[in-house]
Amino acid sequence: MNYILRFVQVFTLGAWVGSIFYFSAVTPGLFRVLPSQDQAGVVVEFAITRLHTLGVIAGLLFILASTVLAVTAPQRVKRLIAPLIGVAVMIILTIISQRVVVGRMAGLRRGMGSVIATPADNPLRMEFDRLHGISVDLEGAVLLIGFASLFLTVYAQP
Repeated sequence: MNYILRFVQVFTLGAWVGSIFYFSAVTPGLFRVLPSQDQAGVVVEFAITRLHTLGVIAGLLFILASTVLAVTAPQRVKRLIAPLIGVAVMIILTIISQRVVVGRMAGLRRGMGSVIATPADNPLRMEFDRLHGISVDLEGAVLLIGFASLFLTVYAQP
């Protein structure tokens, strides 16, 4: 049973971190290959919403597997604490990103009609650009915390 739980830990966290890594590698290409940057933005909004959903589910499964491991193997509790805290922070940042930042960006996008056609000094565009920077920073933080948590999870294995 412990092998299955450890597999769930590594698989869920690895899938989440890998998805963020892949998303960050592919997203710039969307803005190059799609006919308009506004279309690329809509695709990115769709993809990041799915990525966030996957992340929260993966994080909750990680916490569940880690909790069961801690109960069945109390000697590992100390080594599970840091990755658990990391994943909890990842979940919180992901929910903030989705519910606050991405949600507000979507509303601004609808209000502008076209982000690209809106002048950079327009207050809606300025707010959109500011939120985009926050979104990138949040995803970067989740990715870095994810790398550290994944390493600590693997390190905690016997």
